[in-house]
Amino acid sequence: MAGVPSRIGFTPDSQNVTFLQAEGNNLVLQLWAWDIKTHTRRKLIEPPAQSQDEANLSQEEKLRRERARLREVGVTSYQFAAKTDQTVLLVPMAGKLYVRHDDGELTELAGSEGAIDARLSPDGKRVAFVRDNQLWIVPSVGGKIYQVTTQGHEDGTITAGLAEFVAQEEMGRSQGFWWQPDSQAMAYEVVDNRQIPKFVISHTGDKEPSVEEHFYPFAGKANAHVSLFVTSLTETETGQATAEAQSRGHNLAGSDGLQLSDQEDFYLARVAWRPDGVLTVQTESRDQRSWKLKAFPNVRDEGEVLGEELGHPWINLNDDTRFLRSGEILWASERTGFKHLYLLDKKGQPLRTLTTGEWMVINVVALDEPRRLVYFRATRDGVRERQLYMVSLDGGEIRRITQEAGWHDVTFSSDGNYFVDTFSSLEHAATVTLRRSEGEYVATLFENKDSTAVTLGFRPPELFSFQNRSGVELHGAIYLPPSMQPEHRYPLIVSVYGGPQAQRVMDEWSLTIDLRAQYLAQQGYIVLKLDNRGSGNRGLAFEGALAGQMGYPEVDDQVDGVRFLAQRGYVDTERVGIYGWSYGGYMTVMCLLRAPEMFKVGVAGAPVTDWYGYDTHYTERYMGLPTTNPEGYERSAALTHVENLAGKLLLVHGLIDENVHFRHTARLIEALTAAQKTYDLMVFPSERHMPRNAKGLEYMERRLTEYFATYL
Repeated sequence: MAGVPSRIGFTPDSQNVTFLQAEGNNLVLQLWAWDIKTHTRRKLIEPPAQSQDEANLSQEEKLRRERARLREVGVTSYQFAAKTDQTVLLVPMAGKLYVRHDDGELTELAGSEGAIDARLSPDGKRVAFVRDNQLWIVPSVGGKIYQVTTQGHEDGTITAGLAEFVAQEEMGRSQGFWWQPDSQAMAYEVVDNRQIPKFVISHTGDKEPSVEEHFYPFAGKANAHVSLFVTSLTETETGQATAEAQSRGHNLAGSDGLQLSDQEDFYLARVAWRPDGVLTVQTESRDQRSWKLKAFPNVRDEGEVLGEELGHPWINLNDDTRFLRSGEILWASERTGFKHLYLLDKKGQPLRTLTTGEWMVINVVALDEPRRLVYFRATRDGVRERQLYMVSLDGGEIRRITQEAGWHDVTFSSDGNYFVDTFSSLEHAATVTLRRSEGEYVATLFENKDSTAVTLGFRPPELFSFQNRSGVELHGAIYLPPSMQPEHRYPLIVSVYGGPQAQRVMDEWSLTIDLRAQYLAQQGYIVLKLDNRGSGNRGLAFEGALAGQMGYPEVDDQVDGVRFLAQRGYVDTERVGIYGWSYGGYMTVMCLLRAPEMFKVGVAGAPVTDWYGYDTHYTERYMGLPTTNPEGYERSAALTHVENLAGKLLLVHGLIDENVHFRHTARLIEALTAAQKTYDLMVFPSERHMPRNAKGLEYMERRLTEYFATYL
């Protein structure tokens, strides 16, 4: 059985749907195309054997995969040139770059070994990539490789063309360079890490011990210094790309880069070129409460401010700003407490509000400028669903396009005539269909007819809602054991994440096929998932409940969820366990420490135990600076509450985790030891934040279920 298609797109001519999919039950992805006219599919790219594991990847590329939470191998990304009559396809595989023109052979670009974040120019003539912390360009037909930058250092203290750590991990920005629409210029960032101390991670599980060093900005400490530059590109007589060397002073933005902000400490949030070739930049203040959008018609000037905003308790970044050929700007903002769409004129002045209400626009999926239409996914008909909607840029009624209750992920063709809808619900596995822009069905691209909850022997979780102690409505899901007996009291296990921006309770197939939850239910446990205050897509007031006090409203809500289920009469409140990973690991520990009368057993994976030890952009958004909220940091640290541990705790951590360092678990162990508290420990010497090894995952699942069976 093949997996659900991923990375769905369209060819530039909008005549084919493209997607990645594995043929068997494995993680080796291939690139496919589905012809809209003939309703036939064909394989475009078969990955070579050397691309079917991570062995040939550089450490930097492996770390990028980790930050993208990417487990698949083979063809994991692809790109078509956007503005060319000839079809040009770029496919990175096994640390090398491959290009195909029209229906020709897939050709390796000589000298591209070790390329990171490769991107085609819009005209398809060049490929830019980063290697050895410098930006390079190679013609897409092969030929001489040109070095664009000289600012980067081999030791990584300064990098050119690479997104900094917090941009990749926390800001949703993986790019560090951007092609101008006419392919004649490029913007790129330079990251100076020299003020950040190195954090050393030891590889003690390998045959030969080694260490790796990371520039990790801890909360309250120095961030990387980021600059943005622009360089022009020219054509030689042979058609090969050259770059004006930075060392000769031809950077167009001046020796210090663009004048991005009047603040010394800020974040480079987003970079984009307008259709007219003008560069735009979004910046965010260090405290993440102010945001600014600037345009640079002349990159040596200060730039024009097109928009700015103050937000409370913080500003959530998004990718939904669009620049129209008319000069208008489509803009998304949470200024009302809920994310909505607005239309601005070319100077950034408001023209009209396009959406409003106590619901969230999730993301803009298409902008059809000729028809003056914008398509977006939203929670308008309930936060547990995702539906596609359309509204005119000239204002008017919002129209719902997708109809089936459940979860819809949508990708539009560039001509705006078609979209691919990946739909699922609690009862039904994902079905991928092609539809016209109005929603009319065209064809089914993928379905697993036999994959339903009933045929697979799963019992879909029951969705429910209740009011917590503060009168706030919360949403939950429960997995019940088969053949429940009246009057019997069952042990309860809470599956938790609980952190901001996340949502786990939804009418979507992944909730049903949570194999761990299903297995535990089959073993006689009730399993609970609850979106506590602080989780995503309910508006800023709901999310902002945890501002400055992580681990408090979230724990209280989880306790209230257990109490609500106890009222139904089938939960044994003396046998309540909990498990989670990352923020969920933190929540597991905090629930055992702050509510020991409720939670008896916990399995905590990669927990943050002291927010001083996590990164700047994430931590300071929710907790503020340590200097301005020292009491909040103290109260929110698991280390503060170790004296309260009364239940059984199993800690799980990868020793080379570069996101939540093993240092968090190590410090918790020190505190537990000092308090003479008993704990259990399971470590994976060669795993990072997201365990990958199949045998290790199997071992971890077995240990987790045995732990609950023994102590719950």
